[in-house]
Amino acid sequence: MASHNRRWNFFTFSCCIIVLLVPLVATSPQQPSAASRVHEKYSTFRVEYPEWTFNHLAVDHRNGNVYLGAVNRIYKLSSGLDVQVSHQTGPDEDNRNCYPPRIVQPCSEPLTLTNNVNKMLLMDYRENRLLACGSLYQGICKLLRLDDLFKLGEPFHKKEHYLSGVNESGSVFGVIVSYGDASPDKLFVATAVDGRPEYFPTISSRKLTRNSEEDGMFAYVFHDEFVASMIKIPSDTFTVVPDFDIYYIYGFSSGNFVYFLTLQPEMGGGPTTGSSSAGREQVYTSKLVRLCKDDTAFNSYVEVPLGCVKGGVEYRLLQAAYLSKAGTILARSLGIGPDDDILYAVFSKGQKRRPKESSQESALCVFTLKEINERIKDRLQSCYKGEGTLDLAWLKVKDISCSSALLTIDDNFCGLDMNAPLGVSEMVRGIPLFSESNDKMTSVIAYVYKNHSLAFVGTKGGRLKKIRVDGPTYGALQYETIQVVDNGPILRDMAFSSDQHFLYVMSESQLTHVPVEACEQYSSCKDCLGSGDPHCGWCVLHSMCARKEKCERSSEPRRFASDIKQCVRLSVHPNNISVSQYSVMLVLEAHNVPELSAGVNCTFEDLAEMDGLVEGNRITCSSPAEKEVPCIVVDQGDHQIVQLYLKSKETGLAFANTSFVFYNCSVHKSCLSCVGSPYQCHWCKYRHTCTHDPSSCSFQEGRVKQPEECPQLLPADRILVPVNVVKPITLRAKNLPQPQSGQRGYECVLTIQGVEQRVPALRFNSSSVHLPVDLTVIWNGDFSIDNPAQNKVHLYKCDARRESCGLCLKADPLFGCVWCKGENRCSLKQHCPHPQSMWLEHNGINSKCTHPRITKITPLRGPREGGTLVTIRGENLGLEFSEIKDHVKIADVECTPVPEGYIPLVNNCHCLFWPCFLQIPRLLSLKPNRGPVSGGTIVNITGSNLDAGSNVSIMFKDQQCTYQRRGGQWITCRSHTSMQGYGNVSVSVFVDKAHIHKDLKFEYVEDPTITKFEPEWSIFSGNTPVTVTGTNLDIIQTPLIRAKYKNLETVNICQVLSPTTMQCMAPELPYSLSRQKEVPERPDEFGFILDNVQSVLALNNTNFIYYPNPVFELLSVSGVQELKPGSPIILKGRNFLPPAPGGNGKLNYTVLIGDKPCTLTVSDTQLLCESPNLTGRHKVLARVGGIEFSPGVVHITSDSPLSSTAVISIAGAGGLLIFFIVIVLIAYKRKSRESDLTLKRLQMQMDNLESRVALECKEAFAELQTDIHELTSDLDGAGIPFLDYRTYTMRVLFPGIEEHPVLRDLEVPGYRQEQVEKGLKLFGQLINNKVFLLSFIRTLESQRGFSMRDRGNVASLIMTVLQSKLEYATDVLKHLLSDLIDKNLESKNHPKLLLRRTESVAEKMLTNWFTFLLYKFLKECAGEPLFSLFCAIKQQMEKGPIDSITGEARYSLSEDKLIRQQIDYKTLVVNCMHPDNEKSPEVQVKVLNCDTISQVKEKILDAIYKNVPSSHRPKASDMDLEWRQGRVVRVILQDEDVTTKIEGDWKRLNMLTHYQVPDNAVVALVPKQVTAYNSVNNSTVSRTSASKYENMIKYTGSPDSLRSRTPMITPDLESGVKVWHLVKNHEHGDQKEGDRGSKMVSEIYLTRLLATKGTLQKFVDDLFETIFSTAHRGSALPLAIKYMFDFLDEQADKHNIHDPHVRHTWKSNCLPLRFWVNVIKNPQFVFDIHKSSITDACLSVVAQTFMDSCSTSEHRLGKDSPSNKLLYAKDIPSYKSWVERYYSDISKMPAISDQDMNAYLAEQSRMHMNEFNTMSSLSEIYSYVGKYTEEIVSALEQDDGARKQRLAYKLEQVVAFMSLES
Repeated sequence: MASHNRRWNFFTFSCCIIVLLVPLVATSPQQPSAASRVHEKYSTFRVEYPEWTFNHLAVDHRNGNVYLGAVNRIYKLSSGLDVQVSHQTGPDEDNRNCYPPRIVQPCSEPLTLTNNVNKMLLMDYRENRLLACGSLYQGICKLLRLDDLFKLGEPFHKKEHYLSGVNESGSVFGVIVSYGDASPDKLFVATAVDGRPEYFPTISSRKLTRNSEEDGMFAYVFHDEFVASMIKIPSDTFTVVPDFDIYYIYGFSSGNFVYFLTLQPEMGGGPTTGSSSAGREQVYTSKLVRLCKDDTAFNSYVEVPLGCVKGGVEYRLLQAAYLSKAGTILARSLGIGPDDDILYAVFSKGQKRRPKESSQESALCVFTLKEINERIKDRLQSCYKGEGTLDLAWLKVKDISCSSALLTIDDNFCGLDMNAPLGVSEMVRGIPLFSESNDKMTSVIAYVYKNHSLAFVGTKGGRLKKIRVDGPTYGALQYETIQVVDNGPILRDMAFSSDQHFLYVMSESQLTHVPVEACEQYSSCKDCLGSGDPHCGWCVLHSMCARKEKCERSSEPRRFASDIKQCVRLSVHPNNISVSQYSVMLVLEAHNVPELSAGVNCTFEDLAEMDGLVEGNRITCSSPAEKEVPCIVVDQGDHQIVQLYLKSKETGLAFANTSFVFYNCSVHKSCLSCVGSPYQCHWCKYRHTCTHDPSSCSFQEGRVKQPEECPQLLPADRILVPVNVVKPITLRAKNLPQPQSGQRGYECVLTIQGVEQRVPALRFNSSSVHLPVDLTVIWNGDFSIDNPAQNKVHLYKCDARRESCGLCLKADPLFGCVWCKGENRCSLKQHCPHPQSMWLEHNGINSKCTHPRITKITPLRGPREGGTLVTIRGENLGLEFSEIKDHVKIADVECTPVPEGYIPLVNNCHCLFWPCFLQIPRLLSLKPNRGPVSGGTIVNITGSNLDAGSNVSIMFKDQQCTYQRRGGQWITCRSHTSMQGYGNVSVSVFVDKAHIHKDLKFEYVEDPTITKFEPEWSIFSGNTPVTVTGTNLDIIQTPLIRAKYKNLETVNICQVLSPTTMQCMAPELPYSLSRQKEVPERPDEFGFILDNVQSVLALNNTNFIYYPNPVFELLSVSGVQELKPGSPIILKGRNFLPPAPGGNGKLNYTVLIGDKPCTLTVSDTQLLCESPNLTGRHKVLARVGGIEFSPGVVHITSDSPLSSTAVISIAGAGGLLIFFIVIVLIAYKRKSRESDLTLKRLQMQMDNLESRVALECKEAFAELQTDIHELTSDLDGAGIPFLDYRTYTMRVLFPGIEEHPVLRDLEVPGYRQEQVEKGLKLFGQLINNKVFLLSFIRTLESQRGFSMRDRGNVASLIMTVLQSKLEYATDVLKHLLSDLIDKNLESKNHPKLLLRRTESVAEKMLTNWFTFLLYKFLKECAGEPLFSLFCAIKQQMEKGPIDSITGEARYSLSEDKLIRQQIDYKTLVVNCMHPDNEKSPEVQVKVLNCDTISQVKEKILDAIYKNVPSSHRPKASDMDLEWRQGRVVRVILQDEDVTTKIEGDWKRLNMLTHYQVPDNAVVALVPKQVTAYNSVNNSTVSRTSASKYENMIKYTGSPDSLRSRTPMITPDLESGVKVWHLVKNHEHGDQKEGDRGSKMVSEIYLTRLLATKGTLQKFVDDLFETIFSTAHRGSALPLAIKYMFDFLDEQADKHNIHDPHVRHTWKSNCLPLRFWVNVIKNPQFVFDIHKSSITDACLSVVAQTFMDSCSTSEHRLGKDSPSNKLLYAKDIPSYKSWVERYYSDISKMPAISDQDMNAYLAEQSRMHMNEFNTMSSLSEIYSYVGKYTEEIVSALEQDDGARKQRLAYKLEQVVAFMSLES
């Protein structure tokens, strides 16, 4: 509107201003310092003592337990780092020069207490133990149980037990390599040798025996005269590089190889003395070493250099490494598979190890193992072609050429004894991922998370870097760095927790448990997903950053965002409203939101919250109501941004937000700011208001929308207004409003120094103007016109600061100032009262100032040689440089002006002066005349005229001494580091061009050193004395002591006492940083500022420590303490005595009472102050170190005497107290006498128990010595009652079935007999058809209802049918076994499980096959030792008491069947009449007086019918025992009769002692009588026999309980009593408490197991030796065994199973387990004997031992192992060797041809042709056909071979015959 018809407005005003303006300086606001980030505290475990530093770390991945190897300790920690158990490893007496083993070779060196550094910590998972190797005794190792760190072994008596003499923890590495279950693990160990190569191989492979105490532990895997599993560094190497060593950084196994990463000196370049000499510095290189796991001669040893180059910088010094999988993303980038191995390695820059070098540059690189192996393979191929040398300088000092050989080298080539060991010369370059120049990387660990490879890198500064490695294509992203330990560096050993959610990071003093991710730190989706951490995703509705698994319902769409593009985006329309608009409908559009069916709320910060209406991704809600709208204050701008949140009703959390603006137009007070607002603001020109509602403006012309339409002043030229002058000013403006009626006109407001001056102004239209200061044009009183051009008025005064003519004429020409000569002042032209001729003005006619004046000249003196820069100050020294050029002289000598030095306003003039004569500076002396070679000494040179001249420099020979200050007679300067080293230098001074010198010398002497200071401690506040000892300390003028802690440095003063000592006050520790900790702190740096000496700034070897400050408590709550004169004042507190080492922590305390000091006695928590002789109130002040504290005021009051009443009261109380004490003493005396009696009684009981234990052990020993002879003599000559073939086979084939149908004729009703026999004959033909039989067996086995018992039954029935056709049976068996092996291997079962259990027909058939074919061997050979063992066990058991009820015995091999009580018994001899012939001589029988009558009868029958088979003897239950006393009296003895003793509900069986039968009594066995005088009525008591209780034994008790076969003694049903013999069953709890006194610890009786075992040892050995011999007792090995073993070997070859352990196990499962164990446990299968339960228990122990002997796995035994395992633990290794020899001998025997085997089988068939009824057997087998007819027919129809032979049809014929009804 205004652009076409623009009106220009003008106004004029006049003003008179009488104010001087003073400029103001604006200060910019200071920037707030960024708050340093504080990391959360992680759980941490710290060192117990500073010197017990941490060395190694291992985590059990099965349960998360952490094992930590430290100096002198091994710790087991929980996953949260709580100590579970610790194991002490040191310190111990040792000397590093004592070589192992000390047992063999005593050491003459002095032994001192030495710390044990942990050098290796390995988890042996297989044996559940920890290998912890230390530095003591040249590196012996402990084997500790993982559960409780119990020491399982510590081998140290052989040279191989000492692994390494090196004392550091980081140069040894071990790798345990597993070879599967069959073979024991091996330990590959690599170590630095520390100059002792003759004792320690640098790399070797060792045996890890199952038994931790075994001699062979750590023995070399292979060792003979020429070759061993190790490599030593040759002594020649040390002549070339004296301190040569190989440092092992990391090791691992992968595939068929073991790898080690090393750092070693390079051998090239001729002899050098290494880094220790002044010669050239030693160069190091990093190499990878590779060995085959199975290489016992180390022919596969290959070395290849590794390194990394990034940006042209070489990184060659290996710091740490870690093997990981590649992961999908990195693998794609590297061109390998995701599961391929990659190696992360950290290198530092260069190839020189400089321990003190400060370079922090390091790089993280990655290698693919595939590429390294390819490089090695290429080198091997070229070497075997004869190319190059072996290139292993340290091992082969001379170059040895490669030999050519024709062979193919594959990926797993393990070397030959030629071309080995081999070195690769060309370096394998890693791919650089990340480099760091400030904080050196020291450790690395990595893993793959969701296809991303993540590396975690520890640094020297104790930080952990998290790096996402996406490969060379995408680079590596360091996405987070955290401080994890207080003081670095982080050690190489880092480990993940078992769930990989945490990382264990370790420094020398601290182990920290750090989460691998800290997603929760990110508060927004953008931060979370932009962090680069692949663990983190945004849980949308929960509005948190977390792992996906921690986000509820994260699998649902859009509830979990894993990409930054998936973050929720929210927009709102409209996005701003005025504060005067209420409840406006807003539409929010949300992108990437999940389903919001639960509803949402819209929340405007804390202003308002309302429901939102959800429609798809749109949400509608209203803006806040009137009372909820924010109040926008004027000085906060025109708007307020409020966050509008979408809050989920499901979670109650805001999940999206956007900015929403409330604006307030009325805040704007000017038109331009109103219409320039980004919001909908309009300016009402006439009302002078800003509004959002344009309709509120009064009329159309007054509404402004554009800035151009605003009333405003236009830009004006500079407006100058002199003070005290009335001057009209005209301004140009546009769009000025015309004041309406009632409105005031225009005014100008000038704000001068905060005071407003108002001047009327007139609005008019014209074409010119002029104006002044901060200026505002207003109308209507306070409506201001905008001034966008910032027009200002410039006020000025001519005479302000222009006191001289020159300064006046240099004023701005526009000011119109002139120098008024008559008044000698500067003024406006119109104010000068003199004519113009009396003015001086710039560029006027008179423009030269008169009366120049010089006010100051410096310097006033200079050297004769000139060159002095002179400064002349004055007034009216010209207006331009040209005016003074060539016109300056000093004392008639030219002084050349310097243009840069001419300042006309100030009238300064610099000129160079060359005088003819002036004063001569002279030198006299210098002090001090010596200083450190590092410089920094302040030297003071004295002389005369030394302040002459302008420019001074001091030279010490050719070096400058930095000038500091000077006076007329002195100059000081600071010396620099000497370039010439020690010695005198001449001193000279240059003043301008003059060179002054005198024979002055300054001596550079050796830098001071600090050798020690004591004490090595202070308190946090410092200021405690420290005495420092060193050298040349007197050359330092102001020595200072310094400490640095957390980047803050403090210093304190020192006083030099002599050249070797000085006294310092310890600097304070900035302990506010340590948050006032109550723990000692070590400063990060501690040292001295001695001039410029750098070497003592930070001492590395100091142990200086700061202890917490003493803390005083107030004297009382009020701060005033009342005291009597002479009473001590006690100041309480803590930390008064710092816990300094050696208990020397004393501080100098001063305590003042008022002004007077007091004498002090100090303890840790109290200061005892002997108060001076004072009275009244006095302030107490305590001073120590830098602390001054007043605990309060003491008020000392004089004594007052006691009243007489008080004296009487005290006396009375004292009397009562004495009386009370006497009574207490009497009571105490009585009580102590009772205690003594109780103690004596207990002592006697203990003595009694001890003597009984001793007696028991003595008896066991005596029995062991006497029993063996008796037993062997008793057994001689007894006949062996072998069972016949049929009975033997039936007992094995069908155990427990006495009259089996196969022994009887077929029982069929007569009318069906013919059909059935026809059917069975036809069925017999089918059974003899191999195709049918195999199909039949396979079909049955595939049926679910075909049970284990059925399988065994079918196998036995088939063998009875095929007894006459053993060749055919063997062929079928081989087929079935072959199928079984195939099936076993296909199902991925462990091969060792084959034939372990009877789960198939084939396995039971195999047992039966051996049963048939080994009968002859049993009879001729193995039967005899088996029967001898049985008899020996039986006799030995019966020599001691056997409990008739429980079956427990005094003599037993089984712990379960051992009587654990002391049973008193006596052996009796009874003379027994022969039952068949009373006239024959009496038989003497040994019995025990504690035997029951049944037991006596059994023993008598055994004696009388010694050589009669068990089945042919009379039964004990059918006989009565008669005791004959003379010819007349005959008493029948019974287990139970009317005389039986009953106590409570227990009834004890009658024993010989019950009847008081004497030794040598006469007894007779007679047929059972119907009744006897002493028998009870048969209706009231059941007859009891041993067999009754034995039968009970078979069915009761838990097999795992201690007394596994103890029967429950159930009460007699009628009488309700329980029966017992020797021991009551304790489960009944009837034992009285009092009985315990006579009991012993039951385990003491376990020694009897040993006694029994010793007695039977010969018989067990004899049996095992017979079974495991190929030719014994004149009998050859049965052909069946050789034939079956060869068959198993063929099967193993066929399936490429070469593991000897698997073959061994198959043979053991096939013969010993299937056949021999069965026979040993059940001798009644072979002999006609009766086996009691105690004999059975003992035979089970022997059978178990037999099984263990055949096993290849080793069972490590401990004190908790079962006794039956412990009993034969020492014998099993020798039995195992017998088994191995046996199998080996069999395999060496010539193979048996099928022809010979068939002939042998035919002979066996012929011998036992008619043992079984074939028809009955076929009938039994047919019962299974009847059950599964359809399945068998279906299988036959599907089989090609069966279809050809029409077998299904034939079977249907059989079925028809068998089911035919006549």
